Amino acid sequence: MGSSAPDLTSRILRHERLIVAAGVALLALLAWLYVLDGAGIPAAMAMPMAPPPFSALVLMWWVMMIAMMLPSAAPAILLYARVRETRRSDPAIAQSWVFMAGYAGIWLLFSLAAAGAQRLLTGSSMAFETRGAQAAMLIAAGVYQLSPLKGACLSQCRSPVQFISRHWRPGWTGAARMGVLHGAYCVGCCWLLMGLLFVGGIMDLTWIAALTAIVAIEKLAPGGSVLGRVAGVALIAWGALKLSGY
Repeated sequence: MGSSAPDLTSRILRHERLIVAAGVALLALLAWLYVLDGAGIPAAMAMPMAPPPFSALVLMWWVMMIAMMLPSAAPAILLYARVRETRRSDPAIAQSWVFMAGYAGIWLLFSLAAAGAQRLLTGSSMAFETRGAQAAMLIAAGVYQLSPLKGACLSQCRSPVQFISRHWRPGWTGAARMGVLHGAYCVGCCWLLMGLLFVGGIMDLTWIAALTAIVAIEKLAPGGSVLGRVAGVALIAWGALKLSGY
């Protein structure tokens, strides 16, 4: 009887990646269901005269970011779980959820900033209402897509093996640090793409799905970085057309 707990722990560690993969998939699914259900923002509160509370905006952004970003972060999370699975006798390797918590924590900070920007820049609206503001956002996002900083952040997101090997640290603090760093690279890669939600509408499901697809292709598909640059040129052209009145 005394060995039952260690045996259970050993069996769990042998299937670490499967358990983590199921957890990531379930969390992403729940986040998407929350977004599809309106992200906790009642329809009446989306009207211009009834802005949502700031806390509701933060929660909306955070869950939306989890839904949009977690699938493309899965390779790094699963690679960490693989390391833990293969070195299960090493007590210095923290559980995979610590890595995920660090990653999600960075997106919470981004969500606080995004909710503040939404309240400051759009007031009671859920998107920019003037063509000039929309055009500026499109052009800014397009220029950033072509920038060296975007490329540097994207390269980290596209190379989870390189990222884990370069930034590996033992223990809980090491796992949390790696999650925070990976989240920071993801924010650095995608923050202006997320800003495009101010153009199409923060709760517009078509925009959310389109941006999620762009992020996933950029990070996961062969040649995804090329698509990102093509998207940048297209965004600049779209913004210029808006400025010209088209």
